[in-house]
Amino acid sequence: MVMSALAESDAFQVTYSSAINPIAINKMHEWILDIKTSDGTPVTDAEVVINGGMPAHNHGLPTSPKVTQNLGQGKYRVEGVRFHMSGYWEMRVTVKANGIEATVAISLER
Repeated sequence: MVMSALAESDAFQVTYSSAINPIAINKMHEWILDIKTSDGTPVTDAEVVINGGMPAHNHGLPTSPKVTQNLGQGKYRVEGVRFHMSGYWEMRVTVKANGIEATVAISLER
């Protein structure tokens, strides 16, 4: 599964792929993020923070996903992703690079 989301500032473009497809409830998995500038240039040395949750339920993620490896060419491995119930989730990816910070919201229905 590959989805795209564009930061509101148009500074960064983030796509992700999940290690499992479809994304299952209560199963730990990892994502690969592909981060590029708005013109398509890979962002090679970003600081990436992941958070999110279920806005309708007013709670966060049941885990603390983290970037565990910079794979190069703008790709980053994120481990510790798990959704514990069905419904609408948001994953927020905050990218800091080259003096710019922007957050990309990825919407998921699990």
